[in-house]
Amino acid sequence: MSSIAGVDTTDTTPLSRIATATESLESPLAAVDSVALDANAAALRARAKGVPIRIASKSVRCRAVLDRVLAAEGVRGVMAYSLREAVWLARQGVEDILMGYPSVDRTALAEVVNDRVLSGRITLMVDDVAQLDIVRDATRSNLLKPRICIDVDASLRIGPMHIGVRRSPLRDPEQVAAFARVAHSRGFRVVGLMFYEAQIAGVPDSNVAVEWMKSLSAREISTRRRAVVEAVSAAVGHIEIVNSGGTGSIDFSAADPVVTEVTAGSGLFAPTLFDRYRAFSAEPSLFFALSAVRKPTPQIATLFGGGYIASGPASGSRSPRPVAWSRKAAGVVTSGLKLLRNEGAGEVQTPVSGADEVQIGDRVWFRHAKAGELCERFDTLHLVHADGSVEPVPTYRGEGMAFG
Repeated sequence: MSSIAGVDTTDTTPLSRIATATESLESPLAAVDSVALDANAAALRARAKGVPIRIASKSVRCRAVLDRVLAAEGVRGVMAYSLREAVWLARQGVEDILMGYPSVDRTALAEVVNDRVLSGRITLMVDDVAQLDIVRDATRSNLLKPRICIDVDASLRIGPMHIGVRRSPLRDPEQVAAFARVAHSRGFRVVGLMFYEAQIAGVPDSNVAVEWMKSLSAREISTRRRAVVEAVSAAVGHIEIVNSGGTGSIDFSAADPVVTEVTAGSGLFAPTLFDRYRAFSAEPSLFFALSAVRKPTPQIATLFGGGYIASGPASGSRSPRPVAWSRKAAGVVTSGLKLLRNEGAGEVQTPVSGADEVQIGDRVWFRHAKAGELCERFDTLHLVHADGSVEPVPTYRGEGMAFG
């Protein structure tokens, strides 16, 4: 253990391992600690209690990390965010891909529904007859029946209030079953149902009101999900996939006997939006570094780059969080670094306060608010192994598979 101006440093944390291993690399850079990554993956599998986990690719966006996680027991396949991404993964050998969202990409749809291998590996997500029409227009033969999964609204309704995300228009068992019958009659194979309860999975346990809402929502969706599965099964036959959950709700979803698989992804990297959950904790494994390039005051260091704001409502919770700084051969120092209110994380420069000891050339380490979104900013992730070796691996962006 070493010390800088009375502040203790340590070499046993994921960030310390990363900082030491990447000292010779130029920043900005993004790095993942493989020890923490593997531990987080194991924790997700433990929470699922034997229910298969499907990895949400949008929360990873790095094929090497996806491959590493998919190789473990208890992991079923990938939930893709883009149909072109799904085609790319399928051609790379991923055999079980569930689309997380509908697609109207006619070029990609034609590629999937007219190819025997792709149509067997990729399950399309739908929730509207208009989407079925677009898929049918792309189909050149009736010999291959597209596999589809129906997205069911899993939000909580309390009177006029809608608590959750705005996704599928399908909600009630009779409504979902009627849509399934239409799809079946048009030559689609209805193989799955998805229920994403964002108001449970994606909301931190910040107060008693949130905990009450989550409990109420859990009871409501459990009852309705069972009824939807029964109604659709009666309408079109056996359903292979009943998908539910996210990193924040694996325990709840996996406990429902009608659920055949749960989805997770963010828990692998543990971004800042997942810091305030009481049901679980994860070790942050993904960090990025910016270099200090000037000191406008003794207390402020200005860093190069850094405007990596996460998607969602524009608020402080979507900004990257400075967590520590490091200097070559001196270790990592955790201190009270903060973004400036009037500047935030900048397109070209990011000033941070509390940087009394930060010198020009030092690095400031950040955590992103979300998980895989950071990979849209970097071509390479540096995977740091337990022995201190560094394996540079391409992100989706580095392989030419940027969002979309």
